[in-house]
Amino acid sequence: MTADAPESKRRRLPWRLIAGVPIVLMLVASPWWAPRAAAKLAFFRVRRVEIVGTQYIPAGDILRRLNVDTTHSVWDPPAPLEARLAHHPEVRSVRIRRRLPGTLVVEIVESLPVALVPTPGGLRAYDERGMLLPVDPARVDIDAPVLARRDTALLRLLGELRRDAPSVYARVSEVRRVARGDVWMRVASLPVLAANDVTIDRLLELDPVAQDLARRQLRPAELDLRFRDQVIARLQ
Repeated sequence: MTADAPESKRRRLPWRLIAGVPIVLMLVASPWWAPRAAAKLAFFRVRRVEIVGTQYIPAGDILRRLNVDTTHSVWDPPAPLEARLAHHPEVRSVRIRRRLPGTLVVEIVESLPVALVPTPGGLRAYDERGMLLPVDPARVDIDAPVLARRDTALLRLLGELRRDAPSVYARVSEVRRVARGDVWMRVASLPVLAANDVTIDRLLELDPVAQDLARRQLRPAELDLRFRDQVIARLQ
């Protein structure tokens, strides 16, 4: 995603790209102070911002927080700009690099929603840290399971599942706590019971069991992972 930097009130100096090539080559071979000198040249004013890695954060939010225009140079220190974006609740990490002569590339890692939690105001999106995200599921399509209530351990589990076993995560539609703190989830159309300390490796055992039952033309009503080294299939 790209955007042109706003024009400043300062008059832009005329320049030609071909004339700037020797300047770029000179900077590559120059001492550490050369970028500081280059920051004063109109040739290196910011004319474009490219945003990479965002899925839910509107580009306008990023540009407003950056607050750069054509008075800024691509050689200005990026740390203050990165600090402005790092405070955004949906930004997990940010790195800003330059593409000469006049582009800033903003690389963002988002805090992605891993579950939707019912609240009096409707469903709200949470990330794997248990943080409420300012994303409205009524306006933005969020493909995430519904978690009965905010539960940091289950949110962390769903985050790990999304990262390490995305094919399983994509089939999870509901998650909640049941008796003794055990975990109940619906994977595709199949109810699954698991212990409160269930791991990703344990959840990965679901697929081979389901495939074996299908080969034998058996229809499970529920799979139970709570027993060590066993998967109990309760049949219909």
